[in-house]
Amino acid sequence: MKLQNSQKIVDEWIKTHGVRYFNELTNMAQLTEEVGEVARIIARRYGEQSEKESDKDKDLGEELADVVFVVLCLANQTGIDLQEAFDKKMDKKTKRDHDRHHKNEKLK
Repeated sequence: MKLQNSQKIVDEWIKTHGVRYFNELTNMAQLTEEVGEVARIIARRYGEQSEKESDKDKDLGEELADVVFVVLCLANQTGIDLQEAFDKKMDKKTKRDHDRHHKNEKLK
């Protein structure tokens, strides 16, 4: 699925089920909250912290989707074409990092 399509789906959802977009600052705070939930799962499930019983049923995919949803909201309300921005970023990373990681001794 193209990011542009995802942005349209989110916009339609906001128009159909929401009243309006939260303002950018509120969405930034929400994004931080959602990233924190992802971090908690990763730290406890894959890191060295023990996982609380109440966290064992948390769905990492659902939490990552929450992050994506809020990012799409922020892109929509700030006029960013995320597909264009993502494609540009991948091109830049490909040119800049083509050999970088292969030459990194720490990754061998």
